[in-house]
Order: sequence, then C-alpha cells, then structure tokens
Amino acid sequence: MSNNLWLYLLLFFPFSVKSQEQITKKVVDAETKQRIMNAEVSIVRSESHQVINILYTDSLGQFKLNNLSENFYIKIQKTGYETNERHGGYEFSIIELKPEAKRISEVVINVSKRNLKLNESNIIMAVASNKDFRTATNLLDVLRKTPGVSIDQDGGIVLGGRTAPAVFINGRPVIMTNQELQGYLKSLSPEMVESLEINSNPSAQYDSEFKGIIDIRLKKNENIGWNGNYNGNIHFTKFNTRENSLNLSYNTAKITYSLQSAYNSGISAYKYSAIQKLADENIMKTGTYQKEDAGLYNIRSGVDYRLNDNNRIIFNLKANFTDTHRSRDGALIVTDKGGKSLSNTKSENPALYSQNSYGAAVDYSYQNKGFKAVFLGNYLFVNNKQKDDFINKDVSNAEPLSYWKSDMLNRINFYRAQADFSQKIRNAELEAGIKYSHSDTHNNIRYDTLSADSNFELDSSRSNLFFYYERISAGYFSYKQKWKEFQINAGIRAEYTYSISDAITIDSNVTRKYMKFLPSFSAVYKINVFNELSFSYSRKITRPVFSQLNPFRFYFSPLNYWIGNPYLQPSLTSQFRISYRYKSWITSFTTGKEKDVMTRYPLYHPETNVLEYLGTNLPYRNFVSLESSFPMKITKWWNITGQLAGYYNYEFRPYLSEVFALEIYNYEIRMNQIFSLPKGFHINLFGNYESRTGNSLYIIKPRYVVDISTQKSWLNNKLNTKISYNNIFDSYKQRLGFRHKQIMDNRFSHWTDSRRLILSLSYSFGSSKYQTKEQQKTDEENRVR
Repeated sequence: MSNNLWLYLLLFFPFSVKSQEQITKKVVDAETKQRIMNAEVSIVRSESHQVINILYTDSLGQFKLNNLSENFYIKIQKTGYETNERHGGYEFSIIELKPEAKRISEVVINVSKRNLKLNESNIIMAVASNKDFRTATNLLDVLRKTPGVSIDQDGGIVLGGRTAPAVFINGRPVIMTNQELQGYLKSLSPEMVESLEINSNPSAQYDSEFKGIIDIRLKKNENIGWNGNYNGNIHFTKFNTRENSLNLSYNTAKITYSLQSAYNSGISAYKYSAIQKLADENIMKTGTYQKEDAGLYNIRSGVDYRLNDNNRIIFNLKANFTDTHRSRDGALIVTDKGGKSLSNTKSENPALYSQNSYGAAVDYSYQNKGFKAVFLGNYLFVNNKQKDDFINKDVSNAEPLSYWKSDMLNRINFYRAQADFSQKIRNAELEAGIKYSHSDTHNNIRYDTLSADSNFELDSSRSNLFFYYERISAGYFSYKQKWKEFQINAGIRAEYTYSISDAITIDSNVTRKYMKFLPSFSAVYKINVFNELSFSYSRKITRPVFSQLNPFRFYFSPLNYWIGNPYLQPSLTSQFRISYRYKSWITSFTTGKEKDVMTRYPLYHPETNVLEYLGTNLPYRNFVSLESSFPMKITKWWNITGQLAGYYNYEFRPYLSEVFALEIYNYEIRMNQIFSLPKGFHINLFGNYESRTGNSLYIIKPRYVVDISTQKSWLNNKLNTKISYNNIFDSYKQRLGFRHKQIMDNRFSHWTDSRRLILSLSYSFGSSKYQTKEQQKTDEENRVR
C-alpha cells in the first residue's frame, strides 16, 4: 500500500464513522425559567424500566441526546424539583421542572449520590456536598483525605506516592510559589470548593512537567448580587497559629468581580536529630530545635467579563508577602564507645527571611458552535531575601569556635503565553495549541567569616553568584473520537528547551538545548452505568528546578548541608495506567519507568566529619502502584471510605564504587469514618498508616496518624463550626537509617509539631443565593490546559 493511501486512511477514517444525530435539550425552572444545572437525566428502557445511561445538564442547563426510538423514555430529576418523565420521539427542546411544594413540617430526603466519579480515567471528588469533608478545616486538609493524594510534613502534595502534581484552579494552571500555594489552599474552606479532579496521567495537551494535576473547581454564584465567605482557624500547640481568609464576589448581568485575601501568622516548631558513627568509631550526636515565627499575607482580585455568548475575558492580579523570623539552636556532641564526652558544641542560627511576589494573568476565550479558542498569559515576579548568623561555641569553656554570616538575594521573573484551539466534528474533536515560557533566576549569596582579629571577611569559598535562564517552546496536537460507549484520545507534544546555568564565582557555565517528543494515548469504555474501564499512556519530562541546580551550601547543622548540581540532566518518565470503576469503587494500576532520575546522595568526609548531600542523576527507576478507594455505608449514621495502596520501586543506583539495586515494597492504609449524629452534628475519625519503605540507600520506618474532628452548621448552614484534634498520638515522625553500615552508620529523624487542637469557623453571607450544589460543566468548560 502506498504512502499516499496510508495518509488518506489516517485522515479520512475518523470522520467517516457515522454516528447517530444528537439533539440538544434544555432544562429550566417552570416558574422562574432559569436554567437548571446538574439535573440528572436517565435514559430508561420502556418495557423493563432499566436505566441504561445517566447524563447531567451542564452550566447552561443543557444536555445532548441521541434521537432514540420510542422503546425508551427519559426521566429528569433534581433535588428540590418534581421528577419529569418524557416518552416517545423527544419532539421538544425545553423541559420544565416544577419546584417541590414547600411544607411546614420537616422533610427528610435520602438521596443516593456518587461523591466519587470518573471522567476520562480522572477521579472527580465532590467536596462541598461530601460528608467526608464536612469536618475538614481547609482544602489542604481535604486533600489529605482524597484518594491517591498524600500531604507530607512540610505541606507538600504528592500523587501516587511519588509525583508532585501541578495545581489548577477552574481548569487553569496556578503559578505560585510553594509558600503562596499553601497559604491559598489554607484560605479555602470545603464549603467554597465544588469538586477536585485528580489527573494522574495527563495527556499531551498539558505541559510535560505536569506528571499529575489536581484541578480545584470553585463554586460559582450565578445570581445577581454579592456574596462573601469568612474562614478562620486557630491552631493550639505549644505555640499557636492563626489562619484568616475573606472571599468576596459581586455579580452583574455580564461581569463578576472577586476579591480574596488571607492572613496567616504564628509560631511552628521543628526538631532534627541524628546519630552517626565516625571514622574513628566515636559517636556523634546532633540535635536541632527550630522555632519559626511567620506571617503570610496574600491578596487576589479578578474580573470575569462575559462580553456575549461567544466571548469571555478574565483578568487576575495577586500579591503575596511573607516575613519569617527563625531561631535554630543545636547541639553537636561527640562521645567515645563508652559514652564519655569528647566534645560538646552549641550552635545558634538565627535567620530573617522574606518573600514578596506579584503576579498577573489574562484569560480570553471564544467559542462558537463546535469551535473554541483560548488565549492565556501569565507573569510572576518573586523576590526572596534571607540573612543568617551561624555561631558555634565550645560548651565546656564557652569559647567561640566559629562565626559566619550569610546574606542571600534571589529574584525570579517568569512569563508564559499559550493559545489552544479545538474543533468538534460530529463525535470527533481536534485540538491543538502552542506555548512559550521563559524564566530568569538571579541568586547572589555572600558568606562573611569572623577572622582572628574580630573582623568579618568575605568567605569566597562559599559565596557565589548564580544565574539560571530557561526558555521553553511547545506545541501539541490531539484527536478525540467517540463511538457510543467507547472513546479514544491520542496526542503528540513537542517541547524545545534552551537553558543556561551560570555559576559566575566558580566559573561554571552549562548550556543545554534539546527537543523532546512526548506522545500520549487514552481509551475509555463505559460498560454500563455501574462499570467503566479506562487505559492511558503518557511520556513526560522533568527538568531540574532552580534549587537542585544552585551550587550553594544550605545548612542543616555546621557539619551537615546540601549542595545543588548545575550539571543535572532532565529525567524522562513513561507511564501506563489502567482504572476500573464499579459504582463508587475505583481501582487503579500504574506502572512505568523513569530514566535519569534526579536524586540526592550522602558523602561523608572522615577527616572533617562533614556530611554533604549532593545532587545526581540515577540511570533508571521502575515503579508500580495499585490503589483502590471504596465507600461503605454501615448504617444510616455511619459511613466509611477506605483507601488501600501498594507500591513497588526498583532503583538502579551507582554509589561510590558500588552499585545498589534493591526492590522496595510498601503499602498505605487509610480509613475515613463519618458519624452523623442527631441535631446536625458530624464526627470524623481519620487514620492513616504508612509501612516501612525507603530507597536503595535509606530505610524509612513506619509511621501513622490519627485525627478526630466534629462539625455543626448553624443559621440555615450559613455558619459552620468545627473542632479538630490532629495527630492525637504525636506519631507522624519521619525516621531514616542508612542501609549499608560498612559505608556509613547514620540515623536521623524529622519532627514537626503537627499534634494540635484546631478551632474553625466559616460564615457565608451576601444578598444573593450562594450555590451549594455541584455544577456540571459543558465539555468545553471541562477542558483543562
């Protein structure tokens, strides 16, 4: 067969598939004629009354229906409305639902609703209407209880036990610093979030750096007028912290104005301890206690202007300000085998840190019939400053041993512009897009050491001036096709990267230019209403971030620090994922291989007892995971959501003069129990257990956490109060040990003060009705870039 014939088949076949004609219907309120979103539309067989499919109306109150025969009828249902049934050939375009008659006496309605759904193999978790999250203090707490998502001790988000996901808001990527993102997630109460979509294997439509995505869908108020929400939390530990946020919005017929602000302040504590056997077989014990007094303030404003039915433009501005005063006291004790003290060093490390960031974004979209175009632009500026003092004294005679200072200035400018286009042709959809981004990072750190004549002098061996420039140009094309209950999505993405790492002081300049082609494929088969099967494949690239490239010393203690490596290579990950849903029970199997894995390794210097952590690339790592989430209704007042996950990692790691390749197995069990008590009280008991795990060099010991919380709503659900006691047994400490004692005997642990009592209050107010039900979006609105 000639090449021309193959090309003809490739281009013609998808469009030559004949499908049934689809008719658009609209569901409205019979009294107000307002559109009704998220109404459930069931297609039912006339003879057996068997439900063969379920649809939901979108944000315009519409749904699409094949022109089926008279052997079927449709049933439309929505909480608060009477059920409407339509038979025959569907010669109608508008369906009216009558509101249920109001009654004086209390009416209890038990609605069977799935809080967990699949959308093209992505998990969609309802939040505001989900009992599992009623006692959660903020969205970060919600994520801790979401299937497949973990939150580490520092508030970092992890998917599938290994991937740091990108965070999207309403289908758009969020460009924030880590501190700003955590502050923003803490400012969102569960009542403000409609749903979460967990995409564990993004397609070629998304940036290659996105190996996982969490899309946060905020609730929207479609009514004219204004509304607001205040959310406040007080954390009681040895020290107290406070979190306050205010969210306001005002709607006109065409424009929505929004303003969000948050202020978090308080003191947190952290402990680091280590035991290490030295080269002369003496024992060195390190203990560090850190107190951090931080204040974070952020503000975001936006204008959403709906020019007409086809055009929409959104402007957003934001600013974030963080100021931190850190005090760190440490002890470095060396003893002989018998425990006799040989040296005792006290260290003090006070520090002042500040971060100011400013951002702007514009989002324009045009849609007409089956065509849609989206244009996005983002800008972010970040300014970091930090000053440290490192003071080391001999405890036996109070004599100073060393004293040095550091002064760091870090500035980041980031720009991004992208355009995305899609065209529907019958049951097929073509999508394409381009993107360009560039970032400039300047870092200047100066170390000054106290000399013998009591003057501070420049320490050129540790000071450095480092610049990092990165330019990324990308484009993608994808094709989506539906055949009744079967759907495929295939795409290819190309990304060209140009980067320069320039460490001026040490005269190191690394320039990289490379092009990567990143394919993706997914297939979904909806067996019936209760069963669904999906498969996906993707290839992703992970570029080293600034902190991994920066060749500076970041100290944990006077003899313990880590250094970046400007010669790190990007890693490539190929991943397969299979998901199966039975009702609300979802099981996923993932396997893949990552090449040029970026990691750190320890290097011990016996002549100085210094322990460095250096960056490097490993040849490869294989990984497998099996995750399952299942709800169980024990009684009317007792519901359980269980999560089981098993992980396998095989890491090929050259280290010093040897190669270590170990198979690591571990598992995680979560149990989230909700007790619905009389008078509207809810109690939540959450438990999480992580088995022993690690990598080729380190063993990480098991740990667990147990939380309990209660919730009650007042004033017609406008006022929400919660009391939580997290990490009841103070058991969530991370403990690590080096596997290979013949090389180095080293054990250490990290502890944060996560055992705390939390009092929470949120209050919704305003002149318009605040939407509380899940909103179903159109296909176009559900597209995430």
